[in-house]
Amino acid sequence: MSIPLVSVCMIAYNHENYIAEAIKGVFMQQTDFMVEFIISNDASLDGTDKIINGLAKDSDKIKIKYFSHSDNKGMIPNFIWSLRECKGKYIALCEGDDYWTDPLKLQKQVDFMEGNPEYAICFHSVAVYDESLKAITTDNITRHVPQTTSIVDMARGNYIHTPSVLLRNDFNIPKWFKKATLGDWTLYLIAIKNRKIKKMTDSMAVYRLHEKSIWSNKDQSERSALTKETVRLVYNNLKIKNKKAKNILRKRAGYKLSRFQRILNKMKKIYK
Repeated sequence: MSIPLVSVCMIAYNHENYIAEAIKGVFMQQTDFMVEFIISNDASLDGTDKIINGLAKDSDKIKIKYFSHSDNKGMIPNFIWSLRECKGKYIALCEGDDYWTDPLKLQKQVDFMEGNPEYAICFHSVAVYDESLKAITTDNITRHVPQTTSIVDMARGNYIHTPSVLLRNDFNIPKWFKKATLGDWTLYLIAIKNRKIKKMTDSMAVYRLHEKSIWSNKDQSERSALTKETVRLVYNNLKIKNKKAKNILRKRAGYKLSRFQRILNKMKKIYK
């Protein structure tokens, strides 16, 4: 097999109602490069494994690496395991309950990233489908941002839907990552470094809301608590050189500046 330019990372757990659409969205991609398609089934208890085995077959441009785990790892450990299997220059994310709708999605994103090395992440607009309504609904999950953003913007909170992401595979996953509740947001902060993030305006995927959605089914108080927990984890462990981003994370974590730091900042303002 030729070295893949893109690794598609798909984690799945009890996704028998959705996984076929997710897989077909990957196989519809029209590219001039090789793709490795990593599917990591976290010991699903339903018919997910049978559906994957029936659909996931190698093609000329897409080679399958399917892993059906005998024991349930949990979402974040399974995500980490899958990321470490990715060998491509770029990683595209799509969980087993979401799907891609544009056959040129990967080609468009790779073309941009190849021509713009100052960008670490490329993402795009998505449609949000509510299973309970059986309809496309308003995206109240993420906020609107400019077409170019940075680690400062990401420090304020996530604005990227997972099935829209393509990122450079040049980062290392730290041991503390397994404690992160917000795996996608934490990954983006690790991957960005001092580079930029590109938003494409084309809508090229569907993010699905359903009764088994882990995050969307939590109430607001639980989301807030888990978010703060992950923000503190990132602030305490990720070495961020951008002082503005670091300060934003500190405030979101609820940490106050030390007395020494407050005095130092005051002196900087006086002698500036």
